[in-house]
Order: sequence, then C-alpha cells, then structure tokens
Amino acid sequence: QVQLVESGGGLVQAGGSLRLSCAASGRTFSSYAVGWFRQAPGKEREFVAATGWSGDRRYFANSVKGRCTISRDNIKNLAYLRLNSLKSEDTAVYYCAAARDGSSWLRGYSDRSEYDAWGQGTQVTVSS
Repeated sequence: QVQLVESGGGLVQAGGSLRLSCAASGRTFSSYAVGWFRQAPGKEREFVAATGWSGDRRYFANSVKGRCTISRDNIKNLAYLRLNSLKSEDTAVYYCAAARDGSSWLRGYSDRSEYDAWGQGTQVTVSS
C-alpha cells in the first residue's frame, strides 16, 4: 500500500499562487499514477489534475487549465500541484491520490474510483 500526506495549503490572496506537495511512502511511488482532487464544503469531490508514473501524460480539469501545473519527483517520492492566478472558487480541501498506472487509469483518470490511496487533504483558502 501507499501512504500519502499533503502539505502546502493555506490562505492566499486572489491572483496569487500556491504549490501543494504530496509525500508518498510504503511503495515505490514511480509505479503509480497520481491525481489531485478538491472538495469544497457541501460539494462533491472533483477532479483537478493527474499524471502518469513518468510524468509525461498530464490531464487537467477545465476549471484549472492554463493555471495549473502537475509534476512529480520520483526520486524524492513527491508529487506537486501548482495553481496560479488563484480565484475564490479554488477554495477547497485538496487531496492527492495514487492509482495503478494502466489502461484502466487512462480511461478513468478523473474518476475517484480509479484511485486506491488518498491523503488526508490540505486546506486552500483564497481571499477575495
């Protein structure tokens, strides 16, 4: 199994940027695809971004496309999500998740059910 811990959340002014980190342990992180999701109070958890084990395949939700970067450092067992030009609607708890990289993930990278391990989440609050 893989254990994931997010960090880097906080209070940020609108228009600013923030980098979230996800530290992995328990398995070789490079074997997994990684996804980022977010959940605002009273709303369903939604897809933000995902990338495969090599970092070559990258996918983004329309809501963050052009403002978001997903990356990973397999040597350090870390994954990152950077959001620029932050908006109030970006306020949410952000989660990283790991999935087995393969055809199933390629078909369903934006679906929560594809991911086997989840972090505890980190709060991002964007002030207007």
